[in-house]
Amino acid sequence: MQFLAREDIEAPINAVFDMVSDFERFERMAMRRGIDVRRSDSEAIFAAGTEWQTEFKLRGKLREMSVVMTDCDRPSQMRFEASSKGMTGLTSVDFLALSPRRTRLSLEMSLAAKTLPARLLLQSVKLGQSRFRKQLQSRLSEFARELEQRHLHGA
Repeated sequence: MQFLAREDIEAPINAVFDMVSDFERFERMAMRRGIDVRRSDSEAIFAAGTEWQTEFKLRGKLREMSVVMTDCDRPSQMRFEASSKGMTGLTSVDFLALSPRRTRLSLEMSLAAKTLPARLLLQSVKLGQSRFRKQLQSRLSEFARELEQRHLHGA
């Protein structure tokens, strides 16, 4: 199952890449939402091979997931692989300079089930696929507006 969302951002590509690659900020946001996030290494630099272990509740069950940055080509792309007991996911984040002050951010996610319970979970996602796609696009739009504000105010 694949999902794609795109959003244009009024900020230069390098600034957008820097803000999107502020993983410590994302880690703090996840923790505030009740997700336990631990980096596997203590390096301050984020590059291909950076790995996170996460624990979160989904549908009343505690789930564990490993996320690895598989590719980082500044300032054009980042790739991540996520795996859990029953599911795998690939996420691509692509950056395209539309002009010196405008960047297109594209997010592509694909999910695959490895077990029967994961297939059932994916099937339920497929049933609500259009709602999920709209929600993903809406969240990416909100995120893009936040990035524009951060860039504008130098945060």
